[in-house]
Amino acid sequence: MGDGSWDLLAIYSPWPPPSHGPRPPPGDELAGPSHRAAGNGLAMGSAVADLLYWRDTRTSALVFTGVMVALLSLLHFSIVSVGSYGALAVLGVTLSLRLARKALQVLHRSDGANPFQAQLDAELPLSQEQLERLASRLSRDVLGAAHTLRRLFLVEDLVDSIKFAFLFYILTYVGAVFNGLTLLILGVISAFTFPLLYRQHQAQIDQYVGLVRSQLSHLRAKIQARLPSAKAKAE
Repeated sequence: MGDGSWDLLAIYSPWPPPSHGPRPPPGDELAGPSHRAAGNGLAMGSAVADLLYWRDTRTSALVFTGVMVALLSLLHFSIVSVGSYGALAVLGVTLSLRLARKALQVLHRSDGANPFQAQLDAELPLSQEQLERLASRLSRDVLGAAHTLRRLFLVEDLVDSIKFAFLFYILTYVGAVFNGLTLLILGVISAFTFPLLYRQHQAQIDQYVGLVRSQLSHLRAKIQARLPSAKAKAE
């Protein structure tokens, strides 16, 4: 994504966008664990971007269809029922193939080997070291989110807390119309459509986003100018 995409995300997120420094040379990525962790994060981000931008149409279609079928099923059935039926469907396919291979072995037309032996012998996609780094990164993100929420709820910055309260006020109206699962479905649809639309119409979207950001900055400056804390600092 270009810098414009981060500008688009910055409007809707209360957390600051990540900073982007120069990428290290290819040789430095293997210099130590921190560089390997950064490389794994970049690879994961690239894989997610490939899905959302439909660079591999077949893979993106399979992921999008699977997620949507699961979420739409949860609208009508409990999560226990959806999980159970999903597991039974997978086991029905794998058991059928395994029994078919056994039947061919009885007829001396097959060696009876497990058709999924290659998948059983394959290593897991994440090693123990990668799982530890992922857990460490997740704990840092959770602590960072907890610190941000504490700062907002305990009114460390008056303007930020007012904006946070206004966000929840808007969400009360959203919650009256949609439930959480419906919003999640809309979020998945948006995640698979908006990035592609943004790439196709980046210039026009960046222009409107710039106008909105300038208006929001102007409004924030007006609000800060009228706050007692801002006047006291000016004096």
